[in-house]
Amino acid sequence: MKRVILAGLMGALVLMVWAFLINGLIGFRAHFDMKVLSAEREVYEVLKKRVAAPGRYAVNPEVDPERGFPGDEPVFSVLYSGTGHGAAGKLMLVGLAVFILSPLIGAWMLSRASERVLASYGRKVMFFVAIGLLFAVYSHLSSFGIGGYPLRDAIMLGASDLVAWTLVGLAASWILKPGQAMQ
Repeated sequence: MKRVILAGLMGALVLMVWAFLINGLIGFRAHFDMKVLSAEREVYEVLKKRVAAPGRYAVNPEVDPERGFPGDEPVFSVLYSGTGHGAAGKLMLVGLAVFILSPLIGAWMLSRASERVLASYGRKVMFFVAIGLLFAVYSHLSSFGIGGYPLRDAIMLGASDLVAWTLVGLAASWILKPGQAMQ
């Protein structure tokens, strides 16, 4: 069990380093989630007055009574969590918990895999790649579409998750040496 915990913590460290490099230094996530509007102040003031409750809002074009929604008009999405910059520190603690718990759960799940999977470094890495693929498809590719991300952005965000979990797999599988009994 110590090796499982150590592997999970190593995976958490890898996730944190990956997030720091790609988001902190390169600004990858900000490229998709923090684009700036030319009239940001005006839009902010309208939203501040009109959006009081946390939630995700769809801003649709006016409906034509005979045709329904115009097919060629844009649909916008407004996301309001109900928090401001003052909550950033507390929210970082939640993010840290997710970064630690996710690889720990992955390492524990791997420790319960078949002997055939546990006997091979490559298969153990692929176990984590499969987790990354699951996250990529479920969390990012499913957020593509009306009111969501453009397809290219969803694919890029999913690819980032896949790379992150591949790196976690490389590190965690290195700790859980091939052929070691996990039970």
